[in-house]
Amino acid sequence: MAEAKADPAPAAAEGGSGERTQKQTVVMVGVDDSDHSYYALEWAVRHLAAGMAGGAADLVIVHAKPKPSSVVSFGGPGAGEAMRYVEADLRKMAEAVVDRARQLCIANSVHALIEVVEGEPRFVLCNAAEKHHADLLVVGSHGYGAIKRAFLGSVSDYCAHHTHCNVMIVKRPKTN
Repeated sequence: MAEAKADPAPAAAEGGSGERTQKQTVVMVGVDDSDHSYYALEWAVRHLAAGMAGGAADLVIVHAKPKPSSVVSFGGPGAGEAMRYVEADLRKMAEAVVDRARQLCIANSVHALIEVVEGEPRFVLCNAAEKHHADLLVVGSHGYGAIKRAFLGSVSDYCAHHTHCNVMIVKRPKTN
């Protein structure tokens, strides 16, 4: 899926010679369809928006859209038709994630570059952080326990150990 843009922030301030005089801070937020990742995006926008308003930071929002083959794996008669339905559902989900992120940015007057990249979230986020020269990667925490995390893996843990930038894991407050 092609990238969607929500009015990207301007590049770093330029001097008279056309060279950058200051480095833009790039904050990247990984989002999916969970409330945990949306909370992380809300947190980033709320706490970082003041710095972004003056053009001192760029916000990049990345959604990793699963490949249909990672969701369904079967062959035989009807497999192609089923894959088309799965692909359509994944596309709709990605569009909903992007729309929700875009609406949050608009409501807070924050400009962001929003991308949808097909692939495994942990790899997509690490690669996007490198591509955009992110200074900070913000991800939500699903709050899995040790056993569930061992079986399902942790995107935030993988990113913390494999990306070149700082990683902030935003935890959603527990409700009683």
